[in-house]
Amino acid sequence: MPDPVKCKGSIITSELQSSRAMVFAIEEINNSTELLPGIRLGYQIYDSCASVPVGVHVAFQFLNSFDPVFYTGNSCSQSGMVMAVVGDSGSTTSISIGQVISSFNIAQVSHFATCACLSDKQQYPSFLRTIPSDQFQAEALAKLLKHFGWTWIGAVRSDSDYGNNGMASFLEAAQKEGICVEYSVSFYRTHPQSKIQKVADVIRRSTAVVVVVFAAIGDMRILLEELSREPSPPRQWIASESWITCSELTRFRFCAGAIGFGIQTSVIPGLRDFLLNLSFSQVAASEILTEFWEDAFNCTLKTISAADKKVCDGTEDIQNLQNPYTDTSQLRITNMVYKDVYAIAHATHNAVCRGKNDTAKCDKLTKLESKEVLTQLKKVNFSQNGYDVSFDANGDPVAIYELVNWQKSEGGIIDMVTVGMYDASLPVGQELRIDRNITWMEGSTQVPVSVCTGSCPPGTRKVLQKGKPICCYDCMPCPEGEISNTTDSADCLSCHKEFWPNAKRDICIPKPVEFLSFQDTLGIILAIFSVLGACLAIITAAVFFHHRTSPVVRANNSELSFLLLISLTLCFLCSLTFIGAPSEWSCMLRHTAFGITFVLCISCVLGKTIVVLMAFKATLPGTNVMKWFGPPQQRMTVVSFTFIQVLICTIWLVLSPPFPIKNLTTYKEKIILECALGSQIGFWAVLGYIGLLASFCFVLAVLARKLPDNFNEAKLITFSMLIFCAVWITFIPAYVSSPGKFTVVVEIFAILASSFGLMLCIFAPKCFIIVFKPKKNTKKHLMSKNQS
Repeated sequence: MPDPVKCKGSIITSELQSSRAMVFAIEEINNSTELLPGIRLGYQIYDSCASVPVGVHVAFQFLNSFDPVFYTGNSCSQSGMVMAVVGDSGSTTSISIGQVISSFNIAQVSHFATCACLSDKQQYPSFLRTIPSDQFQAEALAKLLKHFGWTWIGAVRSDSDYGNNGMASFLEAAQKEGICVEYSVSFYRTHPQSKIQKVADVIRRSTAVVVVVFAAIGDMRILLEELSREPSPPRQWIASESWITCSELTRFRFCAGAIGFGIQTSVIPGLRDFLLNLSFSQVAASEILTEFWEDAFNCTLKTISAADKKVCDGTEDIQNLQNPYTDTSQLRITNMVYKDVYAIAHATHNAVCRGKNDTAKCDKLTKLESKEVLTQLKKVNFSQNGYDVSFDANGDPVAIYELVNWQKSEGGIIDMVTVGMYDASLPVGQELRIDRNITWMEGSTQVPVSVCTGSCPPGTRKVLQKGKPICCYDCMPCPEGEISNTTDSADCLSCHKEFWPNAKRDICIPKPVEFLSFQDTLGIILAIFSVLGACLAIITAAVFFHHRTSPVVRANNSELSFLLLISLTLCFLCSLTFIGAPSEWSCMLRHTAFGITFVLCISCVLGKTIVVLMAFKATLPGTNVMKWFGPPQQRMTVVSFTFIQVLICTIWLVLSPPFPIKNLTTYKEKIILECALGSQIGFWAVLGYIGLLASFCFVLAVLARKLPDNFNEAKLITFSMLIFCAVWITFIPAYVSSPGKFTVVVEIFAILASSFGLMLCIFAPKCFIIVFKPKKNTKKHLMSKNQS
């Protein structure tokens, strides 16, 4: 035979308070005229000793109507069958008792068994509770950690149904909130000291500042005692409801700043007087009360006293006793017991009265079945002392917690202060409310930081470290062209094609728009040269006009010279159309104006070259060619060549004209405003035609280069065409390879260089003679074949 089941350890005075509160509630109901009038409730109280074997043993005791082991109320009129059970305080013992009594449909209402597993109605069909399930507490704790930004934590639990199931629910909820666990360890108060020490060492060595503990009071006391033996780094304790409201544990000063969810405080009128109303004879008649009295006053009720203890004589003053039994300042779990009893009483009342409001019609002689009480218990909905009592389909109440903070007072005493609330019935995101300032570990007012890796600032993204939890990562800058505008961003976002990240890569800003403007240094220089060239052409025209009757001007076809100077002026000025922001009209104007003016210019030079050749032929005996290339023919030649270019430009503008575009591809970080050519064929046809005329003119000039020097300007035209062709041949590869606004710069440079080449080669020598060597500006000098 096994040894008799016995309780071990000292009495837990808070549990004694709960049992006495049950008696108080029963007597209050028995004296009520509204609830169960004329019907008295009887009771039996058993001590489960927080032990599964003891709990199962007492379950069989009351199922078999064994004699009570504590005390009973007044004798009942009949041998009463147990209708309901209040208890147990622990989840493990509640599970064991529930598995025994559920087969008999006996309702079990617990005030402190919070394991989420007990909500499973398939396994525990007759279990209900007035304390919320750990499932709600686990979700509340996970949201609390998320609220304060703690993503790197340690997890400690009791190796029991309460601790294991509660921590499992919490870890699942924490994972959904993106919280990582550095370690998860378990222990139990009966484990060897070495096991407890290992758990304490894990807590000391960890990098996680925040430690979440799902542990029973007895287990937590042992762990804190072990931690107090050696100095430990400061830790922010997050407590489950089982120990956050235990005043006994506040003696561990290093736990100051602990925070957790506790059951709501309450007030039960008359309970304190009932608890303190213990007569000496009443104490002596009860084994449990005797043990409590002896422990509280350090005396013995035995006649013969031990050497270190005095004999209790009844003069002990319980009114001034300070321990959990007499402390009614924060009735939390005790109120759950109070509500348990009233819930059973209301269920019994509804079963007896069959739902009738008139209590006089209640059938007091009805023989109740435990199943009826269980059925009615699931339906109860009432308010007692301002606190609502009801159960959902899983036998759980509405989850409402107080957020409790251990704050050290000026006297060094740790007080349990309510700093907020958690109501699971509120909409998502509104459940947690914090009303007061929280004191953290070591008395700090700053929220402690507990993360594996610091937050990644905007402009970076998180890159997970290989082989580590998701909370451990490196902060990598966003790639080029991408930003992140939130802290701890997992990915970077690409900017819109017209935007580019700033230096910090946390916002997209409009790309700078680039084009050759009149404000740019390069644009100003080119504009100055353009205007300077045009002025030079106008001044030259003025000089020629002033000396229009001089031999030098007349000998070089003054009409074509003036037309050439006008066309050169337009060539210089057309380069200005390439400066400034491109528009639809400027894009069409710049290319067509450039093409037409240059053809006009080359046509004039070509005309002058032909005139030189014809003039030389005309000096030969028997020739009269000049009549075939007189002024009318010269004009017609210029007009014809120019008209062809006008026709090419017109076709180009009609079919596919140039248009302004935003070039987003050349540079990633800026936008280039430029003119798209529209039709590539049109553009190269314009350039090709200019090149064709220039080549033809160059060939004719080369043929005329050995004619008498003083009579013709073939050499000057040859040099000018040589410069012209060299400029535009080098222009093509430079134009194609130049990026952005430099494409426009290359084109302007080619226009100016070729224009200045024509200007200086053709007109500079003549102006020099007209202005500085007037003696050479004679017909005799021009007709001389021997002078250079």
